[in-house]
Amino acid sequence: MAIKNAFYAQSGGVTAVINASACGVIQTARKHPDKIGKVFAGRNGIIGALREELIDTSLESDDAIQALIHTPGGAFGSCRHKLKNISENRREYERLIEVFRAHDIGYFFYNGGGDSQDTAYKVSQIADKMGYPITCIGVPKTVDNDLPFTDCCPGFGSVAKYIATSTLEASLDIKSMCETSTKVFILEVMGRHAGWIAASGGLAGQGEGEPPHIILFPEIPFDREAFLARVDHCVKEYGYCVVVASEGAQYEDGRFLADAGAKDAFGHTQLGGVAPALANMVKQALGHKYHWAVADYLQRSARHIASATDVQQAYAVGEAAVEMAISGKQALMPTIVREQAKPYRWKIGEAPLSEVANQEKKMPIHYITDDGFGITQDCRDYLEPLIAGESFPPFDNGLPRVAKLKNQLVEKKLKTPFDL
Repeated sequence: MAIKNAFYAQSGGVTAVINASACGVIQTARKHPDKIGKVFAGRNGIIGALREELIDTSLESDDAIQALIHTPGGAFGSCRHKLKNISENRREYERLIEVFRAHDIGYFFYNGGGDSQDTAYKVSQIADKMGYPITCIGVPKTVDNDLPFTDCCPGFGSVAKYIATSTLEASLDIKSMCETSTKVFILEVMGRHAGWIAASGGLAGQGEGEPPHIILFPEIPFDREAFLARVDHCVKEYGYCVVVASEGAQYEDGRFLADAGAKDAFGHTQLGGVAPALANMVKQALGHKYHWAVADYLQRSARHIASATDVQQAYAVGEAAVEMAISGKQALMPTIVREQAKPYRWKIGEAPLSEVANQEKKMPIHYITDDGFGITQDCRDYLEPLIAGESFPPFDNGLPRVAKLKNQLVEKKLKTPFDL
């Protein structure tokens, strides 16, 4: 089999460990020079392929690639650009194949969530139709933990650890001041349709009255009166109330509490502002002094408190993607398979991209308490292994050390530029 180059790209919102997957892909490819030539990374994701802006990772030292393990963000740049169906936008697919052909690319590794797995699947289909065979393997990543067929998603464990830790620490702050100051604290976390991240805040407390006192899940319709009654009860009973609210919290009719009235590049409703919306309800109905915070990008970039389990799994799926590709497998995504809960044991499995694409895995209803405001023991048993272990980055002068890459582009071979 002729040696072919590989194309790797990062897609969608980045995570604290997506670069660990990149490290897994690149280091594993370097172990197989008889099958894979160079690994080109797309500058800003799939856009890099369309624009023929390919980063030559072979110019990076082994030490620089190894440093990706402890570097958050997307080292090569990411993007939110969803390829439409070929019937709607054939020119993008033709351009991809044109670029792949020009640079002798025979492997395509796309590191992202459900939309990205859909893209990888579409590319595998069109390549066959256009007579240019290319091996397409998806590399799972999403902080939302909503990809199907995998026990968990790389990126989620570290966000969960950050949210559980932040909930615990902020709760101690509120508790110490509630007698004469803030009575209600609301932490807004990510999670459009699935409440996995919000659920992780529940790990902060276990006993009766321990915070968070309320968790708002997208899976449970928001009931304003029940919410306010619970807040008031907690303030009277415990002196304070801590709320962890998913950005995707919604009313029974499907309206988001925090609908910003705009769409993102994938056509998803732009969310933001559930915390101040809830705080305003509390102020108007109950008059309690409050504070709120939005974890926002901090939760997905906090590599300094990453879960060791998450780092290991992120690397493993990158490594597995390359091993699948060179063994001749096609249109698959590596998955995490939970072999045992206690002690936690996992292995790598696989799922077809055709079934993974555009599917969302929501919280099982038995993970949520009957009142809709907390997590059950089953949920706790699921979550705890995913936040286990510490994987601290090296520090220089008090700050985390991060990878510094050259990110040098290869020379373009096509004469025609491409406009998105």
